[in-house]
Amino acid sequence: MVNRNLQPQEIEVFYVLPALRKELAVCMKSAGKSQKDIAQLLGVTQAAVSQYMSAKRASLVNLSAKLKIAVAVSAMNVSDEPSMLRETQKLLQLARDEKMICRLHADFGEVPNGCNVCFEK
Repeated sequence: MVNRNLQPQEIEVFYVLPALRKELAVCMKSAGKSQKDIAQLLGVTQAAVSQYMSAKRASLVNLSAKLKIAVAVSAMNVSDEPSMLRETQKLLQLARDEKMICRLHADFGEVPNGCNVCFEK
């Protein structure tokens, strides 16, 4: 956990993206993909995949039920790096739509009541 005010993009990089990768890894493993293939598709090491599986990495963030379902669907649609990129972007957009960043920001720092800064246009 980082002890400072974070920009929304930092929250995505430090917390949201690893949580999505973890859930993707778990879903792909359940579907029979090898740890080596999962690592290659996610763009991480095999050790990282192992840590995702053993809850030693990306365990601070809980995904919503809706996001978990979307991750499971995305995991079935991933066959190569371009499809991984496409599915990851879909999942990140869903996390943004759910204002997951706001929830995490509140968990890890002080946020004024009614804050909507990240979503103002």
